[in-house]
Amino acid sequence: MKKLLKYTIIILFLIYMVHVLIEQQSLLNSYVAESKSYQSQIEDAKDIQKELNSTIQNLNSTEYIEEEAREKLDMYLPNERVYIDITK
Repeated sequence: MKKLLKYTIIILFLIYMVHVLIEQQSLLNSYVAESKSYQSQIEDAKDIQKELNSTIQNLNSTEYIEEEAREKLDMYLPNERVYIDITK
């Protein structure tokens, strides 16, 4: 009777430990997936930061100002010829 109780307690303890290990592994896997997602977001943010830093450095250059004036404001130099495609 004592041996049966002892084996039952050991088996129940082992089942509990296996259950805890499985839950911990599941939790760990979800943390790894979340970490990968955050790492991807960090890489995207770094790419955007590089683009913004490049824009900041070019902000006061003559070429950048002329390009923005042409594209956004339809402004051109006084002696520059502008050809308009009427088929569009």
